[in-house]
Amino acid sequence: MTAPLHEPTAEAAPSAAEEAAVAGAEAKSVQGRSLGRIAWERLKKDRLALAGGIVVLVLILVAVFAPLITSLYGQEPNAYNEDMIDPLFGTPTGSLGGVSGDHWLGVEPVNGRDIFARIVHGARISLLVGFLSALVAVVIGTVLGVLAGFFGGWVDSLISRIMDGLLAFPQLLFIIALVSVMPDSMLGLSGTGVRLLMMIVVIGFFGWPYIGRVVRGQTLSMREREYVEAARSLGAGRFYILFKELLPNLVAPIIVYTTMMIPTNILTEAALSFLGVGVKPPTSSWGQMLSSAIDYYKSDPMYMVVPGVAIFITVLAFNLFGDGVRDALDPKGSR
Repeated sequence: MTAPLHEPTAEAAPSAAEEAAVAGAEAKSVQGRSLGRIAWERLKKDRLALAGGIVVLVLILVAVFAPLITSLYGQEPNAYNEDMIDPLFGTPTGSLGGVSGDHWLGVEPVNGRDIFARIVHGARISLLVGFLSALVAVVIGTVLGVLAGFFGGWVDSLISRIMDGLLAFPQLLFIIALVSVMPDSMLGLSGTGVRLLMMIVVIGFFGWPYIGRVVRGQTLSMREREYVEAARSLGAGRFYILFKELLPNLVAPIIVYTTMMIPTNILTEAALSFLGVGVKPPTSSWGQMLSSAIDYYKSDPMYMVVPGVAIFITVLAFNLFGDGVRDALDPKGSR
């Protein structure tokens, strides 16, 4: 028997640095991710949603800092520039409705108010009504939807019939009728403040059944889940189950439908202002500007195009962002 040509050599023991690197890689591979992180990673991959979110953020900043922006711009929303108006026809002098270095988007016919300044201040009205009315609808819809879905029985039947009645009610006609009997001052507010309060409350009140139905359906499904039954078997009370087991799992659908509700509320505010039952002049409003532009759509089309584009971009941005949030929060959603 011959001896082996080469003696087997012992493998070198891994160094401490290599062991630490392997342990770190294994820990990283099994590291858990929160639902928020998973949703953010999905949202980052949706470029349209990110673009919509950036536009929404810019609009919010414009609305918040509107007085500062117009001050730096050098034009006030209610300042008349009669020297920019043709005295014979009442239309802006120059091309494109008086667009110039001093007036980036031109001026209004007859009075010469700067359109850019009024668009910036009009964003405050649209976003204020859109967000606050959505907040009213979410609060009412979430509370009543959870109660209907969790308790069932006559509570569910009563709330469901109320939702059916509100969904069939003509919202615009009700607001128009309400304006005719609304006092000029109430609750320390007057003029435009009263109109804003009315729009926020009425739009939110007629909007809660939409999110209420969604929350009710989700609650009906969740109340039979294993973790709810486990909480009951351990002696948990109804309110504990509501606030600790159900509501945290309803956050995702509530956020999704809130982002989809805001652009609808903005359109409703624009429609009300267009019909003359929104904010009172001279307060800037995109819908009011569109209404005033009807008489000048031939002689000064820019006056109609600018507020129309502002409404279009705002609603489109919210819809794109809302779609992205929905896909990011839906574990089964994919594109």
